Amino acid sequence: MERITLRPYQEEARQAVFNEWNSDNRRTLLVLATGTGKTVIFSKIIEDCVKNGDKCLILAHRGELLEQAADKMRKLTGMGCALEKANSSCLDAENLWYPVVLGSVQTVQQPKRLERFSRDYFQTIVVDEAHHSLSEGYKRILDYFSDAKVLGVTATPDRGDRQSLGEIYQSIAYEYNLPRAIKDGYLCRIKAQTIPLELDMTQVKTQAGDYSLSSIGTALDPYLEQIAIEMETYCKGRKTIVFLPLIATSQKFCGMLNEHGFRAVEVNGMSEDRAEILKDFQQGKYDVICNSMLLTEGFDEPSIDCVVCLRPTKVRSLYSQVVGRGTRLFPGKDHLLLLDFLWLSQKLELCRPADLIATKADVRERMIKNAEDGEVMDIEEAMEQAESDVMAEREEKLAKELEAMRKKKRALVDPLQYEMSIQDKDLSNYVPNIGWEMAPASEKQIKALEKYGIYAEAECAGKASLILDKLAKRRDAGMTTPKQIRLLERYGFVHVGEWQFTTAQNMISRIALNSWRVPKNIRPQEYYPVEVNHELQT
Repeated sequence: MERITLRPYQEEARQAVFNEWNSDNRRTLLVLATGTGKTVIFSKIIEDCVKNGDKCLILAHRGELLEQAADKMRKLTGMGCALEKANSSCLDAENLWYPVVLGSVQTVQQPKRLERFSRDYFQTIVVDEAHHSLSEGYKRILDYFSDAKVLGVTATPDRGDRQSLGEIYQSIAYEYNLPRAIKDGYLCRIKAQTIPLELDMTQVKTQAGDYSLSSIGTALDPYLEQIAIEMETYCKGRKTIVFLPLIATSQKFCGMLNEHGFRAVEVNGMSEDRAEILKDFQQGKYDVICNSMLLTEGFDEPSIDCVVCLRPTKVRSLYSQVVGRGTRLFPGKDHLLLLDFLWLSQKLELCRPADLIATKADVRERMIKNAEDGEVMDIEEAMEQAESDVMAEREEKLAKELEAMRKKKRALVDPLQYEMSIQDKDLSNYVPNIGWEMAPASEKQIKALEKYGIYAEAECAGKASLILDKLAKRRDAGMTTPKQIRLLERYGFVHVGEWQFTTAQNMISRIALNSWRVPKNIRPQEYYPVEVNHELQT
């Protein structure tokens, strides 16, 4: 058994799950970027549950995921697992003593299989790749064992997934996203290269809100040769994984790459020698592996340093899984290169590199626009630039709105004005996640915000809660109030959100004593109290 110390965020995630369960949120989520050790975390959580006497079930929809979970459980906890799949059952006499069961959803969901269990047979259930738990099979299982504690684990889902997952899960216990993992040094940097090759998808059919795989393959065919030529420029000397929509397309493209001097191999669900192919790729016999979306889950090869996604999608969780095949650390690996083709579509808003880290639509759009020059970009640096550009646009827009508002003499401060004044990224980048956060602000929240001088009837409950938290902390730190900010900004002062309460109060008193005019020896646009960061003065 390996002795492993959980990374700080993994320990935080572990504790957060038990905190949720103890606070009666019996169904909770862990949202973890691909490659940050979700299986490690839930293995340790299950170990704790077993020590407390629980019988535990791990659910997954693919055999590779069950095998990974069994391997981690054995290595990290020393515990073996029974298997509930096809002809194997944890209820067989030789398996009854196992406290942990690995369950194939396709098997466990069958009514006759479920009815063999008492409804309280499992006290803890872990759902791997929890974005799949919206399917009827998962719902049937979770409803059957309705009293069990449930932990869903998934990579960063898109906002639509979060809303839908709220039907099953009561909370998000902990989130560790891609930008944070890169910043902390647990995943490698990502650089995106925009390829000026416009792939026309306008005639492709859609199915269930995404492109149908068969029609993508047909539309992609005319471009495969050009894509292979582009890959000669950017992918030579790199270990590359290519995702394609169909097995036939994957096989055809693999042949083209070999003609262009690559050592390429193709793998699919029908490949009898799949394990051998993956081993040869790992050991360097091949430098490119093509697949028809087979390797999105349950495949870990840290040496991959280039990802080519030729399966356009609007589903961010799927796109994150694809890119996640190359984000793990590996000796000598400086960054992951992500090739970004220009998909022409009139039907869907397709995922681009910006979707990996941008949570706000305006920042995403600015990142995409900034990438049009075709230069390779570090996506973190690109997001910082996009945020700066968007902030400048917001400030310009806000300045015009404030000019118009001066004559209106509104009694309350607009939340956007306050957000821009205090330059708070938590507020600027806030996106409601799940459940109560998306509901309208409550009457109690609105009244509390109005006491502070904030107009909040248009805000959601999550944003209102965050604003109230920021206001309380600023009050305790002796910072300016919203009303002080509004008043002084009306007189042309800048960065008032950085001032101390007493400094603002003194300036307001001076203006009042001067018949509500700014004293002649003060230039509002150039006025910086001593407590304001020096960088703001330059």
